[in-house]
Amino acid sequence: MARVFDVIEYLDPSGREIVHRVPERGSGDFRLGSQLIVRESQNAVFFRDGKALDTFGPGRHTISTANIPLLVGLISIPFGGETPFKAEVYFVNMKEFLDQKWGTPEPIPLRDKELGLVRLRAFGTYSMEVADPQLFVGKIVGTQGIYDTGQITNFLRGIIVSKMVDLLGESEASLFDMPKLYEEIAAGVKAKAQDDFGNVGIALKTLYLNSISPTEETAKAIDERAAMGAIGNMQAYIQFKAARAMGDAATAGGEAGSLTGAGVGLGAGVGVGAAMAGAIAEAMKGGKSEQPAAAATVTCPNCGTANPAGAKFCNNCGTKLGAATVKCSKCGHENPAGAKFCSNCGTKLE
Repeated sequence: MARVFDVIEYLDPSGREIVHRVPERGSGDFRLGSQLIVRESQNAVFFRDGKALDTFGPGRHTISTANIPLLVGLISIPFGGETPFKAEVYFVNMKEFLDQKWGTPEPIPLRDKELGLVRLRAFGTYSMEVADPQLFVGKIVGTQGIYDTGQITNFLRGIIVSKMVDLLGESEASLFDMPKLYEEIAAGVKAKAQDDFGNVGIALKTLYLNSISPTEETAKAIDERAAMGAIGNMQAYIQFKAARAMGDAATAGGEAGSLTGAGVGLGAGVGVGAAMAGAIAEAMKGGKSEQPAAAATVTCPNCGTANPAGAKFCNNCGTKLGAATVKCSKCGHENPAGAKFCSNCGTKLE
């Protein structure tokens, strides 16, 4: 037998329910003349067949065709105010819901101007309140078919995440620049999501971005890049690491063997140690071998002997070095100053 409601009310002991349905399942039989009690911070919406009949604010209300005009179409024959009609009542909590959590369920792949491709997670909080209870019930309950608080917050969270992904994709900001842009990003997401919240009768009051963090794989790649930057000369670092690994292997081999094995290990360790020293020295030079610079010399213009740089006279023929020469007008040969005949063709020099 259907239950007839003479007093309709709901007290939420937790204070966390956004909307509560009476009855929780099916339709209730409400009698004309029944009392509807709506508490502070509540609104009550009568709902039937996908349509909101009327909305009541805080206070005590007597159900009649006067305060619910649409009941006239629901009741064909009045029976002295005793006729029950089938409907549901949704008690909507009108307070501001603070500290609502939102976050990306999966990492967001994004292009990064410094790292190339990154996968990021974003988390934050928001607050909201029901601005239009009749629109809220019509859209959330009538259109979405949900009224459980967890389902409603999941629906709203999905809107925020969608706008966040869209904004980050448009910004093209590097991961390293995002910490200084948290307020701007949060304001942009709020502006983008506000209309979607308003379309279901909800006002998005505040929205905060608490963190944007890379996945473990992306963070590892960032750490490796930072280490490379700190090392500076990557070739030298690789050579040093290889030499150290060889030294460690030789040391381990020397400790593990018998006397003979220890001798072999020790010998290998000495050899590897020398190789390591060479590798480190090579690494410190940037991987390039230094060749001794050839000493500068001065060639004698008379006999062709190479003399040390700075010598004033040839140590072979005594010709003054750096003196002017006389060019042969016939063959062009350069002859020592003071020569009377060309040493190449015999032409008399002027």
